[in-house]
Amino acid sequence: MTPKTETELAAAIAAATGPLHITGGGTRPIGNPVRGTTLSTAKLNGIILYEPGALTMVVQAGTPVADIEKALAKENQRLAFEPMDHRPLLGTKGTPTIGGIVAANVSGPRRVAVGACRDHMLGVRFVDGRGTIIKNGGRVMKNVTGYDLVKLLSGSYGTLGVLSEVSLKVLPRPDCSATITTAIDDDSRAVAAMSAALGSPFEVTGASHDPATGQTHLRIEGFAGSVAYRSDKMSALMAPFGIVRVTDNTQDSEAIWVAIRDVTAFADQQGDVWRLSLKPSDAHGVVAGLSKMGALYDWGGGLVWVLTTAGHNLRAELGDASGHATLIRASAETRAALPAFHPENATVTALSAGLRAKFDPRAILNSGVMG
Repeated sequence: MTPKTETELAAAIAAATGPLHITGGGTRPIGNPVRGTTLSTAKLNGIILYEPGALTMVVQAGTPVADIEKALAKENQRLAFEPMDHRPLLGTKGTPTIGGIVAANVSGPRRVAVGACRDHMLGVRFVDGRGTIIKNGGRVMKNVTGYDLVKLLSGSYGTLGVLSEVSLKVLPRPDCSATITTAIDDDSRAVAAMSAALGSPFEVTGASHDPATGQTHLRIEGFAGSVAYRSDKMSALMAPFGIVRVTDNTQDSEAIWVAIRDVTAFADQQGDVWRLSLKPSDAHGVVAGLSKMGALYDWGGGLVWVLTTAGHNLRAELGDASGHATLIRASAETRAALPAFHPENATVTALSAGLRAKFDPRAILNSGVMG
């Protein structure tokens, strides 16, 4: 089923007699395998409202992210949370849509500075498991209307409702970008360097470390004069950690962060890929104890991508470490055998079950995708 309007979407869900597999652009098959009739939002497509002066945009859920970015670029604006394109890592085709981005709360390296996808959401329209159309939030910055379903829907993977429309806060694109790269071959020193950078007054908008190359990358953005000044200061701050070089060409700097954002280092390598969320101070110790073929640190160490042999249960090695592990890429057999998402504690499990019972009493929306 591929409804073209919100009304058709509501009718399709209301008439469903069994489970529905909700999809957008088909680029992000993350989560436990879902069985059911495919319901695609791909034809709910188009920019409904764009007010550059108000820094707001309203779009239908099936709108390609590329179309949104093209429209924003004409006004020198952007989606500041720089959503990841999973296609290189997962080997998928399709077209990333904004509904899929919001449903998975996809956020890139700049999250350390501007927040996650959900922090840039102003409002949503969605259809619940009964086929009821629900609106929450609005189309302006200052809007408070009851329960914050906007953030609740972000990251729910289509289990609470099917998005039909999203309202976004957008931000100006900076004049230029520079990347300060330091040669550090020890993960603990790299995390210390990233922590020092993020704790500095120089407004770092990206902090990543690649153990395979022994390179720690820090990003600075803004007006040209400010970027040059802060790059010099950051280079001096990083000098005690290792050899420093600065990539001050904006296009080259941006290319570095696209590769980090999309985890292209693991794209052509065999094996499973896990996404770990950890306390940055714990990251290097946790990663050192894991059976792995590769790792990539982002968010100053708060996010670690780990490459393992196929079928390996990395989560079992975490033990009592704070944080959680999500299985992002694996074979169908492994995805069927290992839960994709980290087990929730009893309190959160009860809350989640209560919310799903409220919004999807028939349990037909992407049932089982999150466990």
